[in-house]
Amino acid sequence: MASNKKILAALERFPARVPSAEPAYQRIQSVIRKRIDSGQLQPGDAVPSERDLARTHHVSLMTARHALAFLEREGLVERRRSIGTFVAPPKIHFNKLMSYTEQMAARTLAAGAKVLSAKIVDNENEAAARLSLPPKSGIIKLERLRHASGEPFALETCYLNAAEFPGLLDAPIERDSLFGVLERDFKVELAYADEEVDATAADPRIADLLAIPRRVPLLRIRQVIYSTKGKAIMYVLGFYRSDRHNLVIRRFR
Repeated sequence: MASNKKILAALERFPARVPSAEPAYQRIQSVIRKRIDSGQLQPGDAVPSERDLARTHHVSLMTARHALAFLEREGLVERRRSIGTFVAPPKIHFNKLMSYTEQMAARTLAAGAKVLSAKIVDNENEAAARLSLPPKSGIIKLERLRHASGEPFALETCYLNAAEFPGLLDAPIERDSLFGVLERDFKVELAYADEEVDATAADPRIADLLAIPRRVPLLRIRQVIYSTKGKAIMYVLGFYRSDRHNLVIRRFR
């Protein structure tokens, strides 16, 4: 009996190591991802090489290579042939209907906006048609330069029915999410969006606003956002830097 107590006491002093159920490549990804999220690794910083990762985490080169390849597919790192692996500039994915603020928060970035124009117009016939309104309808036109960490990411113009959203222009739209204002102040439940995506070139004004050379390729997205009742709530025309945005599509057979 006494010998059993000694054995138990020894086990308490030196507990058995339980192997982690998480695969080694996922542990490596988690370590790198946490360093990026915490700001220890900034965009452009070098990430440890496959050989260094293999040595540090006691895994094979193949496992380390698999971890970096997965992070590259996520858009977190860039692998430059014969040079190394580096933290990628922040990129936004469009798979889910999210506000710009929510997209940035998902990448641990603080979203910002500069309001370029906020007014009610009655000569935006295309926007009226997209919102299923008669021509010459009064429409709120909100143009904002979207940025994060002081870097311009996109130019977005949002159109809404002025009669349906009185007082919207008085809301703090320069610092608040427009989605949040609609849901909080106007009790709108947003549900889905129909989008048209194509490529275009930056004209002189957009190039100046986004701090990019003229004629640089941009993603142009026309988006009609609907409520849970199937009503067109907002039409958005956006120009997005193609080097900062990924459009990821999953297809099924």
